[in-house]
Amino acid sequence: MHAETLRDDALKDLLNLMANRGIENAAAGLGEMIGQRVAVEVADVSVAPISSVPERLGGGEALVVGIYLACDGTLGGHVMLIMELEEALRLVDLLLEQPEGTTQVLDGLARSALAEAGNLTTAFFLNAVAGTLGLEGRPTPPAVIVDMAGAILDIMLVTAGELTDDILMMQAVFQGETRQVKLQFWMVPDLDPLTEYLKSIST
Repeated sequence: MHAETLRDDALKDLLNLMANRGIENAAAGLGEMIGQRVAVEVADVSVAPISSVPERLGGGEALVVGIYLACDGTLGGHVMLIMELEEALRLVDLLLEQPEGTTQVLDGLARSALAEAGNLTTAFFLNAVAGTLGLEGRPTPPAVIVDMAGAILDIMLVTAGELTDDILMMQAVFQGETRQVKLQFWMVPDLDPLTEYLKSIST
């Protein structure tokens, strides 16, 4: 077990602030990409053990789409955008300016569109979070994964499990001019810069 977890009260307050500012900025990034205003409703921000995540996605065998990125810079960590397959197809149609229902499979073009969206929204997300803390964070190239929730969770455990036993989960609804997309941001941040920030503002 890790000595520090995201469930520390001071960290939870900071993470909630980070999540809301980050998602609002991510919506601005998505709007910039598709050329229209995108509003966002943050449905839920919570901290949970990484091992409990599949239950929140309908079970370990639920088919989901993940866009994974690591964070470089003084704000380290890992981010994954998660959505149901149907939501991913809907997002592709929005990105490619196609009628809803056009995309039926995630082919190369669809995956490329999702990767670009993941990269841009995560960059906007990290810019807001890093700006709040006076740090720097930038995403690595994205990987689009279509698999069962349990398998995608394993990726997060392997890549991010050394940082903390917990995960910050943010559920959001992005509303464009004519359609909406529901997705989740998962973030496993490096705790060291967060705890250093909390120390700096408490002294």
